[in-house]
Amino acid sequence: MAHKVFLEGGPDDLPERVASVETPGEDLKIPHRGGYEHFKETPKREDTAEGTLRVYEWWERTEIAE
Repeated sequence: MAHKVFLEGGPDDLPERVASVETPGEDLKIPHRGGYEHFKETPKREDTAEGTLRVYEWWERTEIAE
C-alpha cells in the first residue's frame, strides 16, 4: 500500500508536492528535468488538502546516466 507524503524543498518547478512511497522511511527519488530529485523522510508533518502528511525533505539532485 502506498503512503502519501509532502515534498519540501528542491526545485520550485516540481509538478507535484504530494508524492507516494511504498515503504515509509525509504528515500524517495523523483525523475525531473533529466535527473532525479532525492528526498529523505523527516519527523515533520504538513497539513495539506489530502490530510496531515509526513514531510520528505529534498537533499540532493543526481543526473540520469546516458
